[in-house]
Amino acid sequence: MNLEGSYNYYIVAVSAVIAILASYSALSMTSKISRANGKTQYYWLLAGAFVMGSGVWSMHFVGMLAFDLHASVKYDFGLTLLSLGASVISSFIAFYITMPKNVNWIKIGTGGLIMGSGIITMHYTGMEAMMMDGNITYDKQLLLISVMIAIVASYAALFLFLRFRNQSSYSLLKWLSAALMGVAICGMHYTGMSAANFHVHVNDSGHDGSELSFFLLIGVCVMIFIILFVSWGAMYVDRNVLERLAYQDSVTGLPNRNEMNRFFDTYNGNESLGVLFIDLDQFKAINDTLGHHIGDLLVQEVGRRLKQFVRIDQQAYRIGGDEFLFIVKQCDLNRAKQMADSLLRSIKQVYRIDGNELYITGSIGISIGTLQENDRSSLLRTADTAMYKAKGMGKNQYCIYTDEMGVKEVRKMELEKDLQQALVNKQFFIVYQPKWNVKSNSLYGFEALIRWQHPRLGTVSPMEFIPIAEETGFIIPMTRWALEEACSQCKRWINKGIKQPISVNLSARLFQIDLSELIQSTLDKIGLDPTMLELEITESMVLNDINNVIQQLHQIRELGVKVSMDDFGTGYSSIGLLDRIPIDALKLDRLFTLDLENPSKRAIINAIVLMAENLQLDVIAEGVENEEHKGCLKELGCIIMQGYYYGKPMNEEDVEKWVQSLKYTDNS
Repeated sequence: MNLEGSYNYYIVAVSAVIAILASYSALSMTSKISRANGKTQYYWLLAGAFVMGSGVWSMHFVGMLAFDLHASVKYDFGLTLLSLGASVISSFIAFYITMPKNVNWIKIGTGGLIMGSGIITMHYTGMEAMMMDGNITYDKQLLLISVMIAIVASYAALFLFLRFRNQSSYSLLKWLSAALMGVAICGMHYTGMSAANFHVHVNDSGHDGSELSFFLLIGVCVMIFIILFVSWGAMYVDRNVLERLAYQDSVTGLPNRNEMNRFFDTYNGNESLGVLFIDLDQFKAINDTLGHHIGDLLVQEVGRRLKQFVRIDQQAYRIGGDEFLFIVKQCDLNRAKQMADSLLRSIKQVYRIDGNELYITGSIGISIGTLQENDRSSLLRTADTAMYKAKGMGKNQYCIYTDEMGVKEVRKMELEKDLQQALVNKQFFIVYQPKWNVKSNSLYGFEALIRWQHPRLGTVSPMEFIPIAEETGFIIPMTRWALEEACSQCKRWINKGIKQPISVNLSARLFQIDLSELIQSTLDKIGLDPTMLELEITESMVLNDINNVIQQLHQIRELGVKVSMDDFGTGYSSIGLLDRIPIDALKLDRLFTLDLENPSKRAIINAIVLMAENLQLDVIAEGVENEEHKGCLKELGCIIMQGYYYGKPMNEEDVEKWVQSLKYTDNS
């Protein structure tokens, strides 16, 4: 006997609402997948797939509650669970395929096909789970239509959702995609039900279906409760746990850069803001020598001290490895100064960490302004500029940003940009300063000094562009060019009878490459005798990988090239390494020459000369400007000198004229 069922349209409406709400919840969860990282992605993926699949399953059986077949129906428990599994798994696969931020139409189509297939599989497995004294046949045309509805609507829903998933949480477009997904579920279900023909063998039309209704009611209620629990749990995790991970620094517990950006995004006040940019001095040395674990504990302790200064109108942020920031509302210059003083005093107190007694200081840059007059990047950039100025002034102090600093910063940025093209456009040139042997009263050689003729700014001082080249790494190709140019000039002078060695300054950056290979290839290319080349390194190189520096210097000296240590005595403790560093000469910094009237300074120079003699090193005095300098240094045992007294830096033509004026003859 064929049975015709009837629908309770109130329950039908409820099933549609469940489908749409479940779709919206699931799609909102999966919108976070592309923005999450690591395991967090899979958390949202699993939660979204479970809510989507469970919602589809719940809608199906609510729809069955709305359908009164007027016959006794039971459900196979295993097939019922299987239908739930099919729905959840297909949702997981579809969301996984479309998880990346950028997906093409093929992946969207594949995801729509899989999700639609999951809806179809869930429905017809659920229908197969019905146990009654009869069987079900299907109208093939309506069955095909139900399949098409599920696949097409699933594709359209995924397409809209993925296109607009970066819209706000309550975007109308998200609701539209959720409604389309609800249409896919409801349309497929009720079309599939229309395709079903129920045939029973015994007239059971008087059955009230209470057993069916009770079974479905319990199952659906439990599943809807689980859906709500998962959705609310996901919202709680998102708003509390994950937000804390996203906006709070894991080491110090302070707000991080994301929270700082959120402050600027949401702040609409017009009062003056003070930005105090804090950078820890000596932190890198501690981190490198004692390890990152100690470094993290040190940063943690600094963060704890900074928390003591947090108020309702001033907040601390950790924005980098050893960088912190304070934003102070209603801030004027006096308040900023007082706070900076207090912060510096707190930071420099001794730290006792894992048996280590550590001492660090801080450098603070201060910028004050309103967001109406400045954007956030301007406030942060100017505070950063002032902080670097504080470091340059000796550290453990604060510096307030001024317009003069801004002009210098703009010039620095301009030079940094133009530096990249200076080599290509042949704006660099070399000048040569003589060195003199006062014992033999003869020329001792030349030092090659690089200069930059800027097309608009004129001659730029090396004191200005060399540090920029060091920071950017451009110092390597620049030094390579200078080395080749100086060696070429030396070779030309030799051919003219001016047989004098030439020295070239090296940056610590050059030791990051195979320096001996560069020197050898340059000498071979120019055809210059290695003994005619001298390389000058700075004393500060001992702060780098000293073993690597020593190894490369040995290789260079094996080529026959001499090495001297420039700016000796400028504050870096390299005396204990002099017996290890393979060099031929020490160059006394000009600070010694300018203070020769000081007895203690003369005593230091004499001690250095005696030490150099014992180590079989020459001593070259820089900054010799008059006869008094020459006489005093000669008396102290200094034989080789360099400075304006003997000659200013000159171009190659002027050098040749200068040599001719000395009536120079080759003493070889």
